[in-house]
Amino acid sequence: MEKLTAIIPTFNEEHNIVEAIKSVDFADEIIVVDSFSTDKTVELATPLATKVIKREYINSASQKNWAIPQAQHSWILLLDADERVTPELKLEVVDKLKENPAESGFWIYRINHFMGKRINFSGWRGDKVIRLFKRDECKYEALHVHAEIISDGKIGFLNHKLHHNTYVSTEVFEKKMVRYAKWQAKDYDGKTGVITPYHTLIKPLARFFKHFVIQFGFLDGYVGFIIAHSQACAVSKRYKFLRELRANREN
Repeated sequence: MEKLTAIIPTFNEEHNIVEAIKSVDFADEIIVVDSFSTDKTVELATPLATKVIKREYINSASQKNWAIPQAQHSWILLLDADERVTPELKLEVVDKLKENPAESGFWIYRINHFMGKRINFSGWRGDKVIRLFKRDECKYEALHVHAEIISDGKIGFLNHKLHHNTYVSTEVFEKKMVRYAKWQAKDYDGKTGVITPYHTLIKPLARFFKHFVIQFGFLDGYVGFIIAHSQACAVSKRYKFLRELRANREN
């Protein structure tokens, strides 16, 4: 059977880290990659993980690409602290590694929860991520937000899903949206021309309509409205921060 390293990136995840580590306790090695948390994340993770390593956070791809080569084993299971490997997914991963698979990695679908409710629509239906992959055949593309694995090898699919709880509190969620919008501003700088009302008004409205109507967010009720509204606000903030970024560069 192929051996497995689990990698968990963290920053101030004291409310998540113990359960996250426990959900990957079948891995042969568990590495927590911490971005200098100021809460008890490291204290809680240290006795449970194989090792805790620290690095200043630059962006998601950079952090993960730095951690992956430090894995002792050739197969990686990368888990965000707000995700959980279910018992069913655990068994599937173990069985898959027993087969010595030819694939370079595997897509894993996610069951998303927000504000204590499972989200069935709102653009999160069919959400999937590549989280089980070969250390030497995959890397994350260099984006600031929502970096994803790129590989020249074949990518398969697993049948069972990750549980993903995206919501802690309104305050934390809003801070996350602002942080993502600032990172997206950098990503969009090179591919966005002059910022116009199309970017600051039409695109946010279109994003709300997409999540709430086209992707049936209204069937998720009030939570679906909150998701659509937050996505629209994130688009608006992206161009606000992009305008500020360019103004600061000119000064």
